[in-house]
Amino acid sequence: MTTEIDFYELLECERGADDATIKSSYRKLAMKYHPDRNAGCKDSESRFKAISEAYDVLKDPQKRAAYDRFGHAAFRQGAGHGGGGGGDDFGAFSDIFENIFGEFMGGGRGGGGRSSARRGADLRYDMEITLEEAFQGKSSEITVDVSGLCDSCSGTGARPGTSAKHCNTCAGHGKVRAQQGFFVVERTCPSCHGAGQVIADPCPSCRGDGRVDKTKTLTVNIPPGVDEGTRVRLTGEGEAGARGAPSGDLYIFLHVARHAIFEREGTTLFARAPISFTTAALGGEIVLAGPDGERHAIRIAPGMQSGRELRQRGAGMPVLQGRGRGDLVIRIEVETPTKLSARQRELLEEFRATETGQESPQASGFFTKMKSALGG
Repeated sequence: MTTEIDFYELLECERGADDATIKSSYRKLAMKYHPDRNAGCKDSESRFKAISEAYDVLKDPQKRAAYDRFGHAAFRQGAGHGGGGGGDDFGAFSDIFENIFGEFMGGGRGGGGRSSARRGADLRYDMEITLEEAFQGKSSEITVDVSGLCDSCSGTGARPGTSAKHCNTCAGHGKVRAQQGFFVVERTCPSCHGAGQVIADPCPSCRGDGRVDKTKTLTVNIPPGVDEGTRVRLTGEGEAGARGAPSGDLYIFLHVARHAIFEREGTTLFARAPISFTTAALGGEIVLAGPDGERHAIRIAPGMQSGRELRQRGAGMPVLQGRGRGDLVIRIEVETPTKLSARQRELLEEFRATETGQESPQASGFFTKMKSALGG
């Protein structure tokens, strides 16, 4: 009679040991009894095989669950068959997968529950809005074509006054199982295609599907601060599930149209502001209206240079689902006049005649360096 040593004892672990402890113990023992380190030692070779067999079982959650319940008998196919009063260990072992992993197998053997219904598909709708609408938010109505619940049969797929029946092939599970060794293999029921029910007398309106094509008008509430690519989800407004299964969701993808004045990066707005060269030289003020129509007075300091950026705090886009606003950044561009009257030209000639080079130090310095680089 062969003595069977407990797998936990072989690996020198407690029964409640976690996976990391079992793995660590196995590695230590495998290194200790490995045949390459114990050449010619039959005991070490035998021990190495035994701990390898033990680890192969205990590292697998399903095998370990079976071993914890039935011990070595779980892995002796046919044990107890044909013997008096020995019990059906193999049959009991197959039950463990139903008891422990039954939720993945559609319920216990002979149960009457159907498999989970197939949820309807999610749908996508692309909507273009203006920057002003993205700033203020809006409520908009959209029209979508979608597979909706059949009103005639209320989504059951059966002719009004009748009902679907449990599938006899899978007993309402939606799946059929075949036992291979001590494993149970599942596949979708070929009779009901996973529905768990069959319809003998289908609804004439939807032909048993529980869904018909519909056109729906929906209200979409767009919050302030949305950006390009923001998604708005309408729960349950997607495609209806077959035969009364839950509906999917409708996702609204927002696209913000290009604006004539503003560019956007997150909550920051950017705008180009051309100013006259006299305003740049003498200073002044320009007024810019934001996407909400609010007027912002921007002070131009004397000697303003082209390319300078001025920041107006809190004048940008709202923070989506938050508080506060981003900034407005104005990029100054000094515009050189192209059309001058005779008097304006005369005044500019007089100004040029009085220039000393100190009025434009960058230009003066540049040409001084250039002259020096060319050897005077």
